[in-house]
Amino acid sequence: MAPRPSITGFDPRKFAAAAGNGTRGDPWARYEQWRYTGPFSRFNRFKGSFPGLGIATVAFAGYLVAEQMLFKDEHSAHHEGHHEEEHK
Repeated sequence: MAPRPSITGFDPRKFAAAAGNGTRGDPWARYEQWRYTGPFSRFNRFKGSFPGLGIATVAFAGYLVAEQMLFKDEHSAHHEGHHEEEHK
């Protein structure tokens, strides 16, 4: 059964096609695009959220490397030697 024609002659599908907006039902989408482009993109909005995190991460990694390479734990070496003498 074919759909009945409208009494007024108004066809919403033809009206939407003629509008040419192409946003699938959101007539304001074209006006909202500025919020997600340029300086308002997701990356640019969160870029400054953690200032100094990169520098702090590199400094902490450098500290860990320096501690492993330069600082010897004399207490544990002394404890191991003393532990061996007790069991002889």
